[in-house]
Amino acid sequence: MPRTTRFRLSDFVQQIVGGLFVSGPLVITEETWRLAERMEIQHVVLTIVIVYLTGYGLLYKADTQHNLSIESDIGFGGVIPRRFVSLILVSYLSVGLLAIAFAAPTTFAVTNAVTLRAISMSAIFSMIGAATADTILGQR
Repeated sequence: MPRTTRFRLSDFVQQIVGGLFVSGPLVITEETWRLAERMEIQHVVLTIVIVYLTGYGLLYKADTQHNLSIESDIGFGGVIPRRFVSLILVSYLSVGLLAIAFAAPTTFAVTNAVTLRAISMSAIFSMIGAATADTILGQR
């Protein structure tokens, strides 16, 4: 039975679980925060590009159940599917939430800029987890 292209609350929850599961261990390691201290603007931009391309690739190229041309929830500007926007938000917000919940910025005594860099780096892995969970768990 083909999967529905309609974006549901259960899809959103699957994205959250996948994003948290994969990025959780990464966002609280000292190595992540030390790398973030050394990142410059071009590194941040590159991580953002990687997050978007990875999400798009996993959602619309690797998964034959999703088709961007027939996605029924084209909501943002009539162009961007809700599923993709949700995936981007989950990728960044889940990592930010974990960083704050575990007091990582305070523990590693870093600035807000370093915190944002660590979030941008960890979002790559959160995206992989979120998109994979959306794809695999959504095929039931």
